[in-house]
Amino acid sequence: MSEESNCVLIERRGSILIATLNRPHTRNAFNLDMAKALEKAMDVLDNEEDLFVGILTGANGTFSSGMDLKAAAKDGIPPPLARGDFGIMGRPPRKPLIAAVEGYALAGGFETALSCDLIVAARDAKFGLPEVRHNLVATNGLVRLPTRMPYHLAMEIALTGAFKEAPYFERFGVINQITEPGKALEGAIKLAEVLLENGPLAMAASKEMMFQSFDKQPDEERLKELPIVQRVNGSEDEREGLLAFAEKRKPVWKGR
Repeated sequence: MSEESNCVLIERRGSILIATLNRPHTRNAFNLDMAKALEKAMDVLDNEEDLFVGILTGANGTFSSGMDLKAAAKDGIPPPLARGDFGIMGRPPRKPLIAAVEGYALAGGFETALSCDLIVAARDAKFGLPEVRHNLVATNGLVRLPTRMPYHLAMEIALTGAFKEAPYFERFGVINQITEPGKALEGAIKLAEVLLENGPLAMAASKEMMFQSFDKQPDEERLKELPIVQRVNGSEDEREGLLAFAEKRKPVWKGR
């Protein structure tokens, strides 16, 4: 049975749309159903004229642990949708979108937060790109993160797969605001209310101009087709990384 109907919850608060990732039994890990549901939520934000700002958060005290690796080990990696990976990364909404992060924003969860325009995070929230631990390539994160923080530090995040807490990323401007634990959504709502004092058409236009000139990644699909990336995708080691995660053991790499 499809989870799509309830794995992203939508709430309207006046002109604010709050979308909540809701697969708490997987720490809000993305499968195809959740990606489709998030894409639909972003369509709602874009298409309804009385909605001016969006907030994306996660249920049960965490944002998202990324792709559901157990599901991927069984069914394969989900294909990108019209809005790109996870239903958001290639074509985020035209209207301003704030990530409200508690708990973990890892791998595709971090990449999803980076697809938002502003990030509000709890002080103890943890971010990271641990894809290399499973022989996967964090394409969206590898493209976006070096535009948000110093190159060598972004490279360290990408190559070590280490987790860092929110204040580390705030120091380099990746995160806009830090809140006390449990207060990220509250902080995001307050920030959204500040945005609502401004003209919605001008905000959407300003966001789109900046996205087109700076944050849009026109070469992202080309990067996925590079031979070095294709060598990883579908490799024995990719399968081994997913199986090792599902079986709760250390992977045995073969380099092929």
